[in-house]
Amino acid sequence: MTSATTSPRFAVDTHFVDRLAVRANATEQLRQLPAETIADARRSGLFDILLPERYGGQQAPFPALLEPIRRLAHGCTSSAWTLGFFALHNWMLALFDEQAQDEIFSAGAVLAPAPLAPSGRGTPVDGGYLVDGRWSWATGIMHADWVIVGCLLGSGESMFPALAAIPVGEVTVEDVWHTAGMRGTGSNDVIVEGVFVPQHRIVAVAQVYAGTSPGARLHDSDTYRWPIVSALALAACMPVLGTAERVVDLFAERLGERMLSYGSTAQRDQPAAQMRLSEARLRLASLDTLVFSVADTIQSAVRRDGAADLRLRARARSTAAYVVHGCRAVIGDVVGAAGASAQFLDNPLQRAKRDVDIVAGHAVFDYDVSRELDGALQVGGTISPIAML
Repeated sequence: MTSATTSPRFAVDTHFVDRLAVRANATEQLRQLPAETIADARRSGLFDILLPERYGGQQAPFPALLEPIRRLAHGCTSSAWTLGFFALHNWMLALFDEQAQDEIFSAGAVLAPAPLAPSGRGTPVDGGYLVDGRWSWATGIMHADWVIVGCLLGSGESMFPALAAIPVGEVTVEDVWHTAGMRGTGSNDVIVEGVFVPQHRIVAVAQVYAGTSPGARLHDSDTYRWPIVSALALAACMPVLGTAERVVDLFAERLGERMLSYGSTAQRDQPAAQMRLSEARLRLASLDTLVFSVADTIQSAVRRDGAADLRLRARARSTAAYVVHGCRAVIGDVVGAAGASAQFLDNPLQRAKRDVDIVAGHAVFDYDVSRELDGALQVGGTISPIAML
């Protein structure tokens, strides 16, 4: 599938994608990524795409990350989601203070889950904060080197939201990830009790949201001026888009093999199936073009103005939610037409549907909220000062 946009689309080794597909069932059973998948990802250079040049990375324009994640989902949704976030979180760590980056990136890219909900608290002490809290949805925590957590720091009126980077050896992991889908992400809970986090490993959320973080000044690159919610939303919708594309490919293959019960007719000769296939591909092509177009617009804004304004950030979030909503509908339509045998556990169609149903529940993809924020800002309406934008 191609796009008329200008966002860079980095090639992904098709053998890597094929190996993810072969391991997809084992990944689900293991409830975390196999070690072989992590090794393949490291060799691929995926984690280096947004890593700053000074630490051995490519420091590519942010949209360069989107295509690899989309392609990896043709092999395994859980793997694409987890590996994509590992790559994204190296970008996130590049927003921190120089001292923190020197410490964290001393040997290059790291694996750092980032449960960002501010469910932790930080008490000021000399040189930093004592952090306590529990965070859910720590994707990839079973392979982590570091963890980035969202916290409320300080007390009373001086309290502010921030991100804190903590070595994985200083956190406790609780195995709670028993889900219907996305099982391979290993998104278990993280618990922190009285851990000291020095000031240099703290960054204010307001700076990260606005693209004005210490890292944006340090690296002097458009890559690190992207607003974090836009980056998160667009990157996170790509595994869903790639999965939907793979489902439609599998449906097309299935049409050539499946004989309809009680009719002895090949499904490929059924006009309804042919029309369904055509429509599915057209819908996905339009969603693909839309998401890369929005990525281009943000990239142009940060290059031209140094930041993306609130309206553009709302548009990015609503676009990501729209893409997930649309892909979920395509998958449901196609899997529903694939027959009851598509529901056997060894059939990738049923796993794809379960995985995307779980992803659609992510807060950033709330379809009603994202459209409300986008629409309100288009007409000059008011929104909450703590809206996720």
